[in-house]
Amino acid sequence: MKNQFSIGEMAKLHNTTIKTLRYYDEIGLLKPIQIDKNNGYRYYSTEQFEQLNTIHYLKGLCFSLKEIGEHLVQRDIESFLDLLEKQKELSEKKIKELERVNRKFQNRINDIKHARRIAEFGVASVEHFKERKIVRLMGKISSEPELEVSLRQLENMSNMKASVFIGGVGLTVSLNSIKESKFDEYNSIFILAEEEDIKSPLVTKLLEGTYACIYYKGSHNDSLQYYRILLNFIQENGLQMVGDAIERTIINQYVSKRKEDYLTEIQIPVKY
Repeated sequence: MKNQFSIGEMAKLHNTTIKTLRYYDEIGLLKPIQIDKNNGYRYYSTEQFEQLNTIHYLKGLCFSLKEIGEHLVQRDIESFLDLLEKQKELSEKKIKELERVNRKFQNRINDIKHARRIAEFGVASVEHFKERKIVRLMGKISSEPELEVSLRQLENMSNMKASVFIGGVGLTVSLNSIKESKFDEYNSIFILAEEEDIKSPLVTKLLEGTYACIYYKGSHNDSLQYYRILLNFIQENGLQMVGDAIERTIINQYVSKRKEDYLTEIQIPVKY
């Protein structure tokens, strides 16, 4: 059997491209054993098959071509083990990040599925919530542009990009504003912090406890009448408000183009 293969044959045998092999030649990663001086054709031998297999193997493990080249030059057990250990550490970090992303997707899925199970809208009720970790930025917000700017500031200051996961963003209305019926004067914006290890001076919590709640079809702009329903419910049931209202749109224009699908919840912490 011949032991000389053209660049086209080499590419076909190893399921790669001629362009890739030419690039490996240019950077010194895999040079042909012979180049025809008359026509510039490149030729490879079977001795180079394993070298190309090693390159493909290490690329599949996400090593850079520079790292692969350094290994091929050095080629000893200790350096190879060190290379694998470093890549294993990077892989573990990627796995943790994917697990975080997966939790965010699952939380949004749960939110939307829960929303679809709600039988009555615009009806107040009392619910108990466990402690919820949030990243919160204090500041007056009274318009949609201010909301968007505040959200970008919150994300940048806390190194988060949670607003991509629709439903994880909320607003608060101070207790004083609620008492003065200023329901559209928000005093903070927050993101539900699903990452357990997030570190930020803006991290705080929504306390575990009893909340007077209402779900309604609409966005933040439609909240006025539902705050009034909720306040009447609180008064009629002898409840006392003990903290800022929480307002969160679960389904908005980024989830559905149908306005009748929009869904927002309001929660006010109360005690008997």
